Amino acid sequence: MGKKLYVLVLLFILSLNLIPTQSIAAEKNVKVQLPKFTVTLNGNVVENEYREYPLLVYKNITYFPMTWYDCRLLGLETKWSQNEGFEIYESKVTSSYVSYKTQLKNQDAYNATIPEFKIKINGKSINNAKEEYPFLVFRDVTYFPLTWKIAHDEFNWDYKWDNAEGLMINSKNPQLETLNLSRDVSENGIMLFEGYYYFVETVEATNEIYRVPKNNILEKELVYSYDLNDSYGFNNRVSFDIRDNELWFSYHYGGAVMGYDVYCKVNDDGRATVEYRGYLDLKKVSNGTLIINQSVPPDGNNLEFLPSDKNQESRRLGDSNLIYGWHIEIDEQTSGFNGNNMTTVIEENVYIMASSYPLENGDLNKIYNINLITNEIARVVDSSVNWFKIIEGKIYYIKDFDEDLYVANLDGTNEQKIIDIELPTTIEWFDIINHNPFYLVEDEEKQFYLYKVEECGEDTLVLKESIERIKVVNNKLVCKLAEGKDYGLKIFDDEGNINLAITDQVEDIFTYEDRIIMTMKDGSIKLLKIE
Repeated sequence: MGKKLYVLVLLFILSLNLIPTQSIAAEKNVKVQLPKFTVTLNGNVVENEYREYPLLVYKNITYFPMTWYDCRLLGLETKWSQNEGFEIYESKVTSSYVSYKTQLKNQDAYNATIPEFKIKINGKSINNAKEEYPFLVFRDVTYFPLTWKIAHDEFNWDYKWDNAEGLMINSKNPQLETLNLSRDVSENGIMLFEGYYYFVETVEATNEIYRVPKNNILEKELVYSYDLNDSYGFNNRVSFDIRDNELWFSYHYGGAVMGYDVYCKVNDDGRATVEYRGYLDLKKVSNGTLIINQSVPPDGNNLEFLPSDKNQESRRLGDSNLIYGWHIEIDEQTSGFNGNNMTTVIEENVYIMASSYPLENGDLNKIYNINLITNEIARVVDSSVNWFKIIEGKIYYIKDFDEDLYVANLDGTNEQKIIDIELPTTIEWFDIINHNPFYLVEDEEKQFYLYKVEECGEDTLVLKESIERIKVVNNKLVCKLAEGKDYGLKIFDDEGNINLAITDQVEDIFTYEDRIIMTMKDGSIKLLKIE
């Protein structure tokens, strides 16, 4: 019996030796090489020599690493689950190019693995074991073959080979353009206006404001400069603003009480002039400027009309017994003042928040209409409000006592509650995009979330991530997300559907017409055109 068992074991070992070991290895591991030609992805040359996840070549086909940033650069997203395996699909995403550069130089050749997990491309199952050019795994990252079938037919990429320039891949998703401007811009601000970028450079104790043509950023022109006052701390911040198709900027000089803001206008020749000093809210009106004085300490009778004609004298507007442009809170011991810029001018009518002065608790924060020509004044909303906005011929406002959103005609009639919020949640922003109302709420944890108003049923939460800033550009909602999320910026259409998600971590956003300029956490500056 022992001899028979020994013979059977020996025969089994010999039979294993007859199986070609190379074919077994081919099912699991394959030899891959780094490409010896140039590969360009959306204009970015891939430097493979020190790349953690280099492009690979197997069977004379280039393989692409499906890293987080590489996928999104080309408009792709991936999903993994134990049951469904690996999925790759087109998506409304984009990213700046990330080099994945390391200090270690890559070898010319490596081993990669043919995975056995399920794979889907745009929802279609792939039998990887039968593919001539299978998916591979290298350094724990899945790679797919850049065949015509996948790159062109599935992902609709432009796919081109040139003997001199190598392999060029261009995807159809929106791309971020890098603006090679001063790194001071990432700390200070930037504006695109009528074909020029305007930005600030701080040189020792001087702020210098420049402009460059958007098509030639090397042609730098000085717009304005001023000396910084460091007596109250170093403040080099400049804020740009477009008002009635004119470019303005402002900066602070001095301390909080004894100092003041300086308001400058950029003229047609590209040079800026100082127009006003103080703490002011400025509104352009017919034949002049409406000035709401928000100096500290606040005082009443602070509404003034300044004619465009320098030969005419300025004049006070409104009721001298009111204080304008402040939201005021009073308790038994203190009074709190919060300046606002909600004042809206429609033809000859000014809609403005005002309170009785001297202050009388119970007659605060009402909305008034003042006629610029006759100076007739009428109270539009008789409740205390903390915010208002005029949209499409209606006035929207939030009442102080319940923090709910109301709408009424411009004369205050036909008041209706449209958003009922449960305290302590509060509404922090509201707008209507192509007849679709959206609002931003702040919860108990100081997180901000975007909702869309629905005619029937509960309002829709547009996205789960908390928002730090929101702007409307070209009928799109541009949302800067809280730091540390998978995406730094998300853009939604007027229905609340995702239009684009950007991976880059964004510091600040500036908008002009259909363009978004982003200063990034890494100090770079990016430009995106909204389609």
